[in-house]
Amino acid sequence: MSNFKNNNRRGRFKPNGDRGFRRNGNGHKPNGEFGNVSAFKRRHPGKNNQNAAKLVEKYNDLAREALSNGDKILSENYLQHSEHFSRILISQENSRIHNANESEVNVSNQIKVETKNQETEDTTSK
Repeated sequence: MSNFKNNNRRGRFKPNGDRGFRRNGNGHKPNGEFGNVSAFKRRHPGKNNQNAAKLVEKYNDLAREALSNGDKILSENYLQHSEHFSRILISQENSRIHNANESEVNVSNQIKVETKNQETEDTTSK
């Protein structure tokens, strides 16, 4: 007598993988490897592109709340997230300043070239 044999529960422990993950014959995703960066596309582009300043504020609030609940480790985790997004914010500001300075230099160089061209035209026309 085999009382312990239960075929209904047997399928639960098989390595089925994720049921939503369809595989082709070789076990890879149908549209290629993840290593092929050019073909990789996000499902929801822009969904995680929140404002960095808002994320800094969000994680600071979560850290304050966790600390008030007595969870120092979770609070430190949230503070690390906040620090990460503040670094992103600083790098965005630095790149904006760099781009603005670069465009000012390009405009001033263009003005110098135009004035030089006008001066040469004026001297040759005389």
